[in-house]
Amino acid sequence: MSFSPFRPLDRRALLKRFGATAAVMLGVPASSTGAFAQAVFLKYPFSLGVASGDPLPDGFVIWTRVAPEPLEPGYGMPRDPVEIGWEVASDDRFRTIVQKGTAIARPEMGHAVHVEVGGLESGREYWYRFVAGRERSMFGRAVTAPAQGATVARARFAVTGCQDYEQGHFTALKRIAEARPDFVYHYGDYIYEYRTRNFYRNLHEPLLIPTVRTHVGDEAHSLDDYRQRYAQYRMDFDLQLAHAAAPWFVSWDDHEIVNNWVGEHEGFNDTPPEYFLLRRAAAAQAFYENMPLRRAAWPKGASIQLHRRYGWGGLMDVHLLDTRQYRSPQPCGDSFKPACADNDDSAITVLGEAQEKWLLDGLTRSKAQWNVLAQQIMMMPMDRDAGSGVTANMDTWSAYRVARQRLLKGLHERRRQDVVVLTGDEHQHMVGDLVLDPRDDRSPVVASEFVGTSATSGGDGGDKRPDTDALLAQNPHMKFINDQRGFLLCDVTPERWTTELKVLDRVRTPDGTLSTRATFVVERGAAGVRTA
Repeated sequence: MSFSPFRPLDRRALLKRFGATAAVMLGVPASSTGAFAQAVFLKYPFSLGVASGDPLPDGFVIWTRVAPEPLEPGYGMPRDPVEIGWEVASDDRFRTIVQKGTAIARPEMGHAVHVEVGGLESGREYWYRFVAGRERSMFGRAVTAPAQGATVARARFAVTGCQDYEQGHFTALKRIAEARPDFVYHYGDYIYEYRTRNFYRNLHEPLLIPTVRTHVGDEAHSLDDYRQRYAQYRMDFDLQLAHAAAPWFVSWDDHEIVNNWVGEHEGFNDTPPEYFLLRRAAAAQAFYENMPLRRAAWPKGASIQLHRRYGWGGLMDVHLLDTRQYRSPQPCGDSFKPACADNDDSAITVLGEAQEKWLLDGLTRSKAQWNVLAQQIMMMPMDRDAGSGVTANMDTWSAYRVARQRLLKGLHERRRQDVVVLTGDEHQHMVGDLVLDPRDDRSPVVASEFVGTSATSGGDGGDKRPDTDALLAQNPHMKFINDQRGFLLCDVTPERWTTELKVLDRVRTPDGTLSTRATFVVERGAAGVRTA
């Protein structure tokens, strides 16, 4: 690997300029050409690990961040660009380097680096790492997607999200790393924006539960706040292992900004939209900085391009959706409550007109054997009142009846019998079918939905909440509900989709025991999900 000539800055001068706590010693440009000098770090610069994402048949994104003081403003870095090297190898010992280069970690992006690697073979494993001065990062495993339209016998991937640092340990992510999936879909709530709370509620225990781990800093509002929160989460080694184990497809939900935000509206708060968009812009930049996303997702003020489509050979087309950025405000005043007239307003939307058209056009063109809608909020309708009333969660598709009906009608008209919806946000495992008209017992099934439980949010949980059996009886299109922490592990062949609902016996203490609580199957061309 070649670097530019280096002339290191004198250590005494560095300490005088940046103070006695300076974590990195940087050289000045070696010549008038602007070549970058070698970095000499007083603390390990790759404290936040590495990641890969958005794989294509010829490559993927690799990510890292130079952060010798990860919880400090600026990560302990001076406001200068730093050149770092990267390597991609065909083996985990890096005996055969197939691609290498340098990238500039710039202070404007908090010294984060996104490298879009290309020119690789399709459908195979690679390993990558970064180098800064004399320092090397941990290595990561990445996978290129199979060639477009190629015959793929099997794909195996994990679905995870809702990882509240304060409510448990990231054991679920460690178990995902051990599974070595082809890829991971993270549906959102990568961080939680809250200030530290001393306790939380577990529906399975009579007393309040003390917070397991505490957030650093107050509730996140500014770019520095969000950067610090991501740094605290990314310092968790189980999370680093999961990123290093496989490429990720990432999206956001609400807590990357603030609870239940949509569009220009700050959730339960009454902040004027023009002020909220300033907060959204800070959060969008921090999200991009910390995720293995392509340059196409580069934030433009408060907006960031997150809906996108990736193929996995001829086996799957994965349609990654954004159910926050273009959504109308929650009807009926948000929260859990009985329906109101606004639920049937044809003008309100979940995806927005442009994204909805993009999705339906993509489904029309798709020649894949399976189509995956990877999104955030539950699409299945659910009456959440275990008694005689009818209650809906206004932050789900249930509150946007016309928009949901329009999408389901689009699936039905295209006669697709290959659609699987992957969802999060509920902090429970839920499995069921999407029917064209939920009020008609004879209405056809147009897709099946797997809702993955949280990695930590909700604490240890339990097998079933007190009202689970009653809710299943009231919602016959739903087949299963479980209230433990864990993730989904999906095994897909051309003819069968199998989802294992993985659960942990605990997350309040590290290294919980993983088991498979249930397994469900969807046969291609046959409507509905069934127990394996």
